Amino acid sequence: MKSLIWMIDDDDELRRALRKMFQLLGYEVRDFADGRVAMRAMLAGEMPEVLFLDIQMPHVNGIQLLEFIRSRAEWDHLPVLMLTSESDEERVEQAIRKGADGYVFKPVSFESLQMAIPTAIERRQAAQGE
Repeated sequence: MKSLIWMIDDDDELRRALRKMFQLLGYEVRDFADGRVAMRAMLAGEMPEVLFLDIQMPHVNGIQLLEFIRSRAEWDHLPVLMLTSESDEERVEQAIRKGADGYVFKPVSFESLQMAIPTAIERRQAAQGE
């Protein structure tokens, strides 16, 4: 069975492109345009193996969603990567402080995804072992 990746980003074109890249990497993909919908799915018991969050989104931004995820002990094992077009190191550092396991800058390359996923999984496993 393929590992399931969720991506939450309000950019339709980016979600389509990332879906193709994730599938080429051998992952199953579910995407959301709105963080609130993803939160409801998680509260209903659905869970990905890895989660990609856009930092800048309407309604619930990626930092808020990350805080929500990290506030729940049952989701602490979930590797979370931030997607950002920002070069603002402060926002990236804020996400890392709040529990993100890494980040990928837009425009996203196939190689950056290929490297980011196993790295995030390793970081999350290491954090669980602390």
